[in-house]
Amino acid sequence: AQFGMTTMGPAAESLAGTNPIAPGLQMTNACAMFPMYQTPFSVTALASSGIESIADIPDGARIGFGPAGSTSDTYFPRMMEELGVKFERRNGGWSDLGGQLQDGLLDVIAFAAGVPVPAVSQLEVQTDVNIIEFTEEEQAKIMEAFPVSAFEIKADTYTTLEAPARSVSMWNFTIANCDLPESFVYAVVDTVMSDNERMQGIHRAAASTLPENWDKNKVMMWHPGAAKWFVENAGADIPADKIFSK
Repeated sequence: AQFGMTTMGPAAESLAGTNPIAPGLQMTNACAMFPMYQTPFSVTALASSGIESIADIPDGARIGFGPAGSTSDTYFPRMMEELGVKFERRNGGWSDLGGQLQDGLLDVIAFAAGVPVPAVSQLEVQTDVNIIEFTEEEQAKIMEAFPVSAFEIKADTYTTLEAPARSVSMWNFTIANCDLPESFVYAVVDTVMSDNERMQGIHRAAASTLPENWDKNKVMMWHPGAAKWFVENAGADIPADKIFSK
Protein backbone atom coordinates (compact mmCIF):
# COMPACT_ATOMS: atom_id res chain seq x y z
CA ALA A 1 0.00 0.00 0.00
CA GLN A 2 1.23 3.49 -0.82
CA PHE A 3 -1.31 5.63 1.04
CA GLY A 4 -3.62 5.12 4.00
CA MET A 5 -5.24 6.81 6.96
CA THR A 6 -4.77 6.20 10.65
CA THR A 7 -5.72 7.65 13.98
CA MET A 8 -2.89 8.37 16.38
CA GLY A 9 -3.79 5.70 18.94
CA PRO A 10 -3.62 2.69 16.62
CA ALA A 11 -0.62 4.30 14.89
CA ALA A 12 1.31 4.31 18.17
CA GLU A 13 0.36 0.68 18.81
CA SER A 14 1.35 -0.34 15.28
CA LEU A 15 4.75 1.34 15.55
CA ALA A 16 5.36 -0.42 18.86
CA GLY A 17 4.22 -3.77 17.50
CA THR A 18 1.36 -4.04 19.98
CA ASN A 19 -1.57 -3.59 17.58
CA PRO A 20 -3.94 -6.53 18.22
CA ILE A 21 -4.42 -6.99 14.46
CA ALA A 22 -0.72 -7.79 13.98
CA PRO A 23 0.85 -8.44 17.39
CA GLY A 24 4.63 -8.34 17.36
CA LEU A 25 4.85 -6.67 13.92
CA GLN A 26 6.34 -3.19 14.11
CA MET A 27 4.88 -1.20 11.21
CA THR A 28 7.73 1.26 10.83
CA ASN A 29 7.49 1.99 7.10
CA ALA A 30 4.43 4.23 7.40
CA CYS A 31 5.09 7.97 7.55
CA ALA A 32 2.87 10.92 8.42
CA MET A 33 1.70 12.91 5.41
CA PHE A 34 -0.92 15.47 6.46
CA PRO A 35 -3.69 16.01 9.05
CA MET A 36 -7.17 14.98 8.03
CA TYR A 37 -9.69 15.48 10.81
CA GLN A 38 -10.49 14.65 14.36
CA THR A 39 -12.29 11.37 14.92
CA PRO A 40 -14.91 12.05 17.60
CA PHE A 41 -16.23 9.27 19.80
CA SER A 42 -20.02 9.48 20.02
CA VAL A 43 -22.83 7.30 21.30
CA THR A 44 -26.25 6.86 19.67
CA ALA A 45 -29.37 5.01 20.82
CA LEU A 46 -32.99 4.96 19.73
CA ALA A 47 -35.12 7.53 21.60
CA SER A 48 -37.55 4.71 22.38
CA SER A 49 -34.85 2.91 24.38
CA GLY A 50 -34.93 5.54 27.11
CA ILE A 51 -31.11 5.68 27.06
CA GLU A 52 -30.19 9.36 27.43
CA SER A 53 -26.81 9.12 29.16
CA ILE A 54 -23.89 6.73 29.60
CA ALA A 55 -25.24 5.91 33.05
CA ASP A 56 -28.54 4.83 31.47
CA ILE A 57 -26.90 2.04 29.45
CA PRO A 58 -28.10 -1.18 31.13
CA ASP A 59 -25.84 -4.06 32.10
CA GLY A 60 -25.48 -6.48 29.20
CA ALA A 61 -26.43 -3.90 26.57
CA ARG A 62 -25.61 -4.95 23.01
CA ILE A 63 -23.22 -2.29 21.73
CA GLY A 64 -22.01 -2.04 18.14
CA PHE A 65 -18.40 -0.83 18.01
CA GLY A 66 -17.84 -0.71 14.25
CA PRO A 67 -15.54 -2.85 12.11
CA ALA A 68 -13.27 -5.25 13.99
CA GLY A 69 -9.85 -3.73 14.58
CA SER A 70 -10.99 -0.19 13.77
CA THR A 71 -10.22 2.82 15.95
CA SER A 72 -13.69 2.56 17.43
CA ASP A 73 -13.39 -1.17 18.14
CA THR A 74 -9.90 -0.72 19.58
CA TYR A 75 -10.67 2.11 22.00
CA PHE A 76 -14.41 2.49 22.60
CA PRO A 77 -14.85 -0.83 24.47
CA ARG A 78 -12.01 0.17 26.79
CA MET A 79 -13.59 3.59 27.31
CA MET A 80 -16.93 2.02 28.17
CA GLU A 81 -15.24 -0.30 30.64
CA GLU A 82 -13.43 2.69 32.16
CA LEU A 83 -16.85 4.29 32.70
CA GLY A 84 -18.24 1.13 34.32
CA VAL A 85 -20.48 0.01 31.45
CA LYS A 86 -21.03 -3.76 31.14
CA PHE A 87 -21.91 -4.81 27.60
CA GLU A 88 -22.01 -7.41 24.85
CA ARG A 89 -19.59 -6.47 22.09
CA ARG A 90 -20.79 -6.48 18.48
CA ASN A 91 -18.93 -5.60 15.27
CA GLY A 92 -19.90 -4.63 11.74
CA GLY A 93 -19.96 -1.82 9.20
CA TRP A 94 -21.57 1.40 10.37
CA SER A 95 -24.55 1.27 8.02
CA ASP A 96 -25.18 -2.36 8.96
CA LEU A 97 -25.02 -1.54 12.66
CA GLY A 98 -27.40 1.36 12.10
CA GLY A 99 -29.89 -1.07 10.57
CA GLN A 100 -29.46 -3.46 13.50
CA LEU A 101 -30.10 -0.62 15.96
CA GLN A 102 -33.28 0.33 14.15
CA ASP A 103 -34.40 -3.32 14.08
CA GLY A 104 -33.86 -3.74 17.82
CA LEU A 105 -30.89 -6.09 17.47
CA LEU A 106 -28.58 -3.56 19.16
CA ASP A 107 -29.16 -1.24 22.09
CA VAL A 108 -26.41 1.29 21.40
CA ILE A 109 -23.90 2.17 18.69
CA ALA A 110 -20.56 3.62 19.80
CA PHE A 111 -19.16 5.53 16.83
CA ALA A 112 -15.63 6.73 16.21
CA ALA A 113 -15.85 8.50 12.87
CA GLY A 114 -15.76 11.92 11.28
CA VAL A 115 -18.98 13.83 11.87
CA PRO A 116 -21.59 13.90 10.61
CA VAL A 117 -21.57 10.09 10.55
CA PRO A 118 -23.70 9.12 7.52
CA ALA A 119 -25.28 6.22 9.43
CA VAL A 120 -26.51 8.59 12.16
CA SER A 121 -27.82 11.10 9.62
CA GLN A 122 -29.71 8.27 7.93
CA LEU A 123 -31.15 7.07 11.24
CA GLU A 124 -32.40 10.58 12.00
CA VAL A 125 -34.43 10.54 8.81
CA GLN A 126 -36.02 7.20 9.63
CA THR A 127 -36.60 7.33 13.40
CA ASP A 128 -36.04 9.32 16.60
CA VAL A 129 -32.58 8.92 18.11
CA ASN A 130 -30.67 10.14 21.14
CA ILE A 131 -27.12 11.37 20.55
CA ILE A 132 -25.57 10.88 23.96
CA GLU A 133 -22.86 13.18 25.23
CA PHE A 134 -20.33 12.52 27.97
CA THR A 135 -20.66 14.35 31.27
CA GLU A 136 -17.73 16.60 32.22
CA GLU A 137 -16.59 13.94 34.69
CA GLU A 138 -16.82 11.15 32.10
CA GLN A 139 -14.94 13.24 29.53
CA ALA A 140 -12.15 14.02 32.02
CA LYS A 141 -11.86 10.37 33.05
CA ILE A 142 -11.50 9.21 29.44
CA MET A 143 -8.98 11.93 28.60
CA GLU A 144 -6.85 10.87 31.54
CA ALA A 145 -6.87 7.21 30.50
CA PHE A 146 -6.57 7.42 26.69
CA PRO A 147 -4.71 9.42 23.98
CA VAL A 148 -7.70 11.64 23.18
CA SER A 149 -8.58 15.31 23.49
CA ALA A 150 -11.73 17.25 24.30
CA PHE A 151 -14.15 17.68 21.41
CA GLU A 152 -17.53 19.32 20.95
CA ILE A 153 -19.99 18.04 18.34
CA LYS A 154 -21.62 21.22 17.04
CA ALA A 155 -25.37 21.51 17.35
CA ASP A 156 -25.85 21.92 13.60
CA THR A 157 -24.07 18.60 12.90
CA TYR A 158 -27.30 16.65 13.35
CA THR A 159 -30.95 17.68 13.30
CA THR A 160 -31.44 15.79 16.58
CA LEU A 161 -29.02 18.01 18.50
CA GLU A 162 -30.40 21.16 20.11
CA ALA A 163 -27.09 22.11 21.71
CA PRO A 164 -23.42 21.11 21.29
CA ALA A 165 -22.59 17.63 22.58
CA ARG A 166 -19.54 16.99 24.76
CA SER A 167 -17.23 14.32 23.38
CA VAL A 168 -13.59 13.31 22.92
CA SER A 169 -11.63 12.83 19.72
CA MET A 170 -8.49 11.33 18.26
CA TRP A 171 -6.62 12.92 15.35
CA ASN A 172 -6.64 11.17 11.97
CA PHE A 173 -3.69 11.58 9.58
CA THR A 174 -3.12 10.47 6.03
CA ILE A 175 -0.02 8.30 5.86
CA ALA A 176 2.34 7.37 3.08
CA ASN A 177 4.73 4.52 2.45
CA CYS A 178 8.04 5.96 3.63
CA ASP A 179 9.75 4.80 0.43
CA LEU A 180 7.66 6.99 -1.88
CA PRO A 181 9.67 9.71 -3.70
CA GLU A 182 9.97 12.99 -1.80
CA SER A 183 8.88 15.10 -4.78
CA PHE A 184 5.73 13.02 -5.30
CA VAL A 185 4.60 13.22 -1.68
CA TYR A 186 5.37 16.96 -1.63
CA ALA A 187 3.10 17.41 -4.67
CA VAL A 188 0.27 15.37 -3.11
CA VAL A 189 0.42 17.35 0.13
CA ASP A 190 0.43 20.59 -1.85
CA THR A 191 -2.66 19.51 -3.81
CA VAL A 192 -4.68 18.63 -0.69
CA MET A 193 -3.54 21.48 1.54
CA SER A 194 -4.08 24.14 -1.15
CA ASP A 195 -7.82 23.65 -1.78
CA ASN A 196 -9.65 23.24 1.53
CA GLU A 197 -12.88 24.68 0.12
CA ARG A 198 -13.10 21.85 -2.38
CA MET A 199 -12.26 19.34 0.35
CA GLN A 200 -15.12 20.64 2.50
CA GLY A 201 -17.41 20.33 -0.49
CA ILE A 202 -16.79 16.58 -0.33
CA HIS A 203 -17.12 16.20 3.46
CA ARG A 204 -17.57 18.77 6.20
CA ALA A 205 -15.00 16.99 8.38
CA ALA A 206 -12.36 18.48 6.06
CA ALA A 207 -12.80 21.75 7.97
CA SER A 208 -9.90 20.42 10.07
CA THR A 209 -7.74 19.44 7.07
CA LEU A 210 -5.63 22.56 7.48
CA PRO A 211 -1.86 23.18 7.34
CA GLU A 212 -1.75 24.57 10.88
CA ASN A 213 -2.82 21.20 12.27
CA TRP A 214 0.49 19.62 11.31
CA ASP A 215 1.47 19.74 14.99
CA LYS A 216 -1.23 17.22 15.95
CA ASN A 217 1.12 14.42 14.87
CA LYS A 218 2.89 13.50 18.07
CA VAL A 219 3.43 9.84 17.20
CA MET A 220 4.74 9.14 13.68
CA MET A 221 7.85 9.97 11.71
CA TRP A 222 7.19 12.44 8.91
CA HIS A 223 7.69 11.58 5.26
CA PRO A 224 10.51 13.84 4.00
CA GLY A 225 8.31 15.25 1.22
CA ALA A 226 5.53 16.11 3.64
CA ALA A 227 7.91 17.62 6.19
CA LYS A 228 9.43 19.81 3.48
CA TRP A 229 6.00 21.13 2.45
CA PHE A 230 4.92 22.01 6.02
CA VAL A 231 8.26 23.66 6.81
CA GLU A 232 8.14 25.76 3.63
CA ASN A 233 4.43 26.59 3.59
CA ALA A 234 3.09 26.33 7.13
CA GLY A 235 6.02 27.51 9.22
CA ALA A 236 6.30 24.05 10.76
CA ASP A 237 9.15 23.42 13.15
CA ILE A 238 9.73 19.72 12.58
CA PRO A 239 12.90 18.38 14.24
CA ALA A 240 15.26 16.45 11.97
CA ASP A 241 14.95 13.37 14.18
CA LYS A 242 11.20 13.29 13.48
CA ILE A 243 11.71 13.06 9.71
CA PHE A 244 12.13 9.59 8.20
CA SER A 245 15.51 8.73 6.73
CA LYS A 246 17.13 5.45 5.86
